[in-house]
Amino acid sequence: MSAESACLSCVQDAQDPTRHPENWIASDDHWRISHAVGAAVAGWLVLVPRRHVVTIADLTDEEAAALGTWQVRVSRALHAVTGCTKTYVVQFAERPGFAHVHFHIVPRADGLPEQFQGPRVFALLGKPDQPAVAPAEVTRVSATLHAQLSVG
Repeated sequence: MSAESACLSCVQDAQDPTRHPENWIASDDHWRISHAVGAAVAGWLVLVPRRHVVTIADLTDEEAAALGTWQVRVSRALHAVTGCTKTYVVQFAERPGFAHVHFHIVPRADGLPEQFQGPRVFALLGKPDQPAVAPAEVTRVSATLHAQLSVG
């Protein structure tokens, strides 16, 4: 089994974008933007290269150029849609099964408790004590972000 065939990001990229619209908010030839699964924050997005890449150094020049543009476009869309104060952009790709490079772009609301600010925001992702955003809200936010990103 190749690394690509075992990679969740590559499997998702190969799927029909209409199957789970929250998993395909926007894309181009190099990148795909989807809503994070299990996030306690509406609008927690993941920016994923469409090609299997495990280090930032392995990005092509074209992928790298598009990366910066997407990070800014997505941050602007999150500001418009969620009213967030700022966005966090984070990349680790260290968790087992998630070695494929990906960037978390997280809307940080005004008034977010200090215990969840900065890298501690990951306490709001996939944790049983922090319930995930309801699927209907994820779908609504994803659709609104899709429309916002389609305009830009």
